[in-house]
Amino acid sequence: MMKRFLSDFDLHLFGEGTHLEVYERLGSHLVNVGGKAGVNFAVWAPNAEAVSVVGDFNGWKQKSHPMAGLGSSGIWDLFIPGVERGANYKYCIRSKTGETFEKADPYGFYFEVPPKSAAKVWDLGGHAWGDGEWMEKRAKTNPLDGPINVYECHIGSWRRVPEEGNRHLTYRELAHALPEYLKSMGYTHVELTPVMEHPFGGSWGYQTLGYFAPTSRHGTPQDFMYFVDRCHQAGLGVLLDWVPSHFATDGHGLGRFDGTCLYEHADPRKGFHPDWGSYIFNYGRHEVSNFLLSSALFWIKTYHCDGIRVDAVASMLYLDYSRKEGEWIPNIYGGRENLEAVEFLKTFNTILHRDFPGVLTVAEESTAWGMVSRPVHLGGLGFSLKWNMGWMHDMLTYISKEPVHRKYHHNDATFPMIYAYHENFMLVLSHDEVVHGKRALIDKMPGDLWQKFANMRVFYGFMLAFPGKKLNFMGGEFGQWWEWDHEQSLQWHLLDYQPHRQLRDYVKALNQLYLCEPSLYQKDFEPGGFEWIDCNDYENSVFTMVRWDREHRTFLVIACNFTPVPRHGYRMGMPMPGGYREILNSDSEFYGGSNVGNGGGVHTEDVPWHGRPCSAIVTLPPLGAVVLKPSWM
Repeated sequence: MMKRFLSDFDLHLFGEGTHLEVYERLGSHLVNVGGKAGVNFAVWAPNAEAVSVVGDFNGWKQKSHPMAGLGSSGIWDLFIPGVERGANYKYCIRSKTGETFEKADPYGFYFEVPPKSAAKVWDLGGHAWGDGEWMEKRAKTNPLDGPINVYECHIGSWRRVPEEGNRHLTYRELAHALPEYLKSMGYTHVELTPVMEHPFGGSWGYQTLGYFAPTSRHGTPQDFMYFVDRCHQAGLGVLLDWVPSHFATDGHGLGRFDGTCLYEHADPRKGFHPDWGSYIFNYGRHEVSNFLLSSALFWIKTYHCDGIRVDAVASMLYLDYSRKEGEWIPNIYGGRENLEAVEFLKTFNTILHRDFPGVLTVAEESTAWGMVSRPVHLGGLGFSLKWNMGWMHDMLTYISKEPVHRKYHHNDATFPMIYAYHENFMLVLSHDEVVHGKRALIDKMPGDLWQKFANMRVFYGFMLAFPGKKLNFMGGEFGQWWEWDHEQSLQWHLLDYQPHRQLRDYVKALNQLYLCEPSLYQKDFEPGGFEWIDCNDYENSVFTMVRWDREHRTFLVIACNFTPVPRHGYRMGMPMPGGYREILNSDSEFYGGSNVGNGGGVHTEDVPWHGRPCSAIVTLPPLGAVVLKPSWM
């Protein structure tokens, strides 16, 4: 008797939602059965009347290859001899109401290039990984103790080839260009907007359908492996945006997959997202949570990725998210919390951290939900990090004000310290802030051209000093002038102009300083790593602060002046007596500044100030940030 590809144990684990490698069984797999090479197809469609495999190997004839149901599991299965790697296929499903439709494989590893939508028979072998040293080190390291400086990147528009019809770069082209650039700039990680297959490019990947397939727009799965491998060999981590919060409604996708609401809730008050026009996953259904959990683990295991950033977590946590009274259904206790989604996120974080030590999970969560980045066993959701959306919005509000008005908005810059240690925060300047009429980052800055660049520099200096890991969206490092357009390359030609080159050089210097100074990252999440020297000088719009390392042995003093008025003779309290070197000045002529500074350093006097036993007279440059380091360290 021929051995079945899916065992009874596979079916049992899938039914209870614990088959973490179910992608190795469902979908299409090249196998050899009884000496015959071919493909085993398997799909979950429990409410279908009949399912068949259609593809270019049978002329897309709906009745050529009917599948067999595997008992009460809801899984349909068929081995077809002679089908080879690269064959295009779909599942033809007849519902119990008599409808017939063709669906793409939810577990497909590779798809046709959109707008085509068939899955391709594919295997994931063949790439010889060269990142063993990176992977071994990752498993032994707690990334939260080290520097994390992320470059958020949409690979379809980072750089294009205008000479060839404005085409995308391939994964292999990116593998040689992107890691080299980011390492030269001092970044530690790249975060990719979703690379999972998606039908509509204008969704930037956030309307996902292929949860196990890197988009074919840039090449094959092996090509994407090559990209990740090259990043690791260059010393660059790879984080992936992942979207378990909702999915696209395209007819070939997951929606009403077998004629019923299988992956989504049937009631639109729970199953349809009003903002995005998409379906919401039914996290309480074991097979659906299994699908999503195995997807997340798949990207870590198969593609060696270093972390998952979960998109739109708030929309998962709240049943009334973006809904009016009467448009949502309370949970069993009458509350607004989505209990099934909460459990799903806890399970997701527990399993990822258990099975892949050193891997990061990051939440884009925009509300005050408690303990997002605290361990599950302590009552948290279990994420490694949470995006600090409050800091981003407060600081963008502050920096967009004319300097003369900033003293009236001083609290926007200081308030985030009130809650800075409630979570493990990542400070972000994300893609969402440079689209849809919000303007590019540099275009938010007030003043003339010189002041716009100076504002960018002091803003980045303040971000460096503030506790939290860092993320900036591509183009911000050199002053991308236009809003981000996913159909166009970044404005690399701006680097022909000195102000943009100088801003890039300044960001590079900031990044290198961040990497070299443990005081800037070792105590991001606990009191003692950051102190205000003075956070109340609103009249001058000046902020002075200290960053300490974990042992409290080394420190940096940072001062930021958010007005275009140079502050000569500005006295500030200092942590210890002695000489201090000025190791960075955003107003340096090398970065396009006016070269106002401290002649290389300052020395303290025995004059108590700001509650400290000694102080120094410093010069604060206009719209400038200075970093001082004890000369004895």
